[in-house]
Amino acid sequence: MNVLVTGCNGQLGNEMQLLEKEYPQHSWFNTDVEELDITSQLAVEQFVAQHQIDGIVNCAAYTAVDKAEDNKEQCTTLNTVAPSYLAAAVEKRGGWLIQISTDYVFNGTKYTPYVETDTPCPDSVYGSTKLAGELGVSKFCKRSMIIRTAWLYSTFGNNFVKTMIRLGKEKPELGVIFDQIGTPTYARDLARVIMTAIEKGIRPGVYHFSNEGVISWYDFTKAIHRLAGITTCHVRPLHTSEYPTPAHRPHYSVLDKTKLKQTYGIEVPYWEESLAECIAKL
Repeated sequence: MNVLVTGCNGQLGNEMQLLEKEYPQHSWFNTDVEELDITSQLAVEQFVAQHQIDGIVNCAAYTAVDKAEDNKEQCTTLNTVAPSYLAAAVEKRGGWLIQISTDYVFNGTKYTPYVETDTPCPDSVYGSTKLAGELGVSKFCKRSMIIRTAWLYSTFGNNFVKTMIRLGKEKPELGVIFDQIGTPTYARDLARVIMTAIEKGIRPGVYHFSNEGVISWYDFTKAIHRLAGITTCHVRPLHTSEYPTPAHRPHYSVLDKTKLKQTYGIEVPYWEESLAECIAKL
């Protein structure tokens, strides 16, 4: 197959590129904004037609959650409009699309893991634009697969893990929120799930994926420092109210992975095992 990967310079896009070497039977077209402006409908249509694209993995997104509150138009263009262009273009070729979405489509007021059939209720510009992106993709491409994920990190780009390691080495004390609960996702694990879906065949619908287990940002930071050998930084727990941000964040955003595990027969790694693997690579 000819597979287009957008947002190839991001965390997930970089992980995809590493795994592509294991699947030489496909032709991979890795693009970022320099190679393909996915906010241009004409550019998308021409690229998909010219390269006879059979499938698209859309890793591109506006992910600056707080900045999105003041940049709604830009956020909407990248998270809502662009995925629809990709979906419509690949649909013309009878192809498929994998759209990466987020736990932010929920407001986090539930206390049991979110399943795919739960009604979305975003409480931020970022979450609202990502949900609209899901709906557009589903509307314009019959063979679309939406994967919602959460707390993404990797050895690439800027993320929570790398920030906590840096701050842990620089500062004697850190305050980290303890009353927001979720599950981290190692981008390498998500990339492997995407590859499995491509190899076994796209089964349209919405799926949830993160690593196994449940923790707070505070617990996550403590584990990061322990695995990174940082012993000189005291981490203290903060209430969300002590660290106000422009965008509302879900207090509870644990995702239930049962559907994905049963559909593709995969085993999801425990969050701490994946974190240890990532930190060893760093």
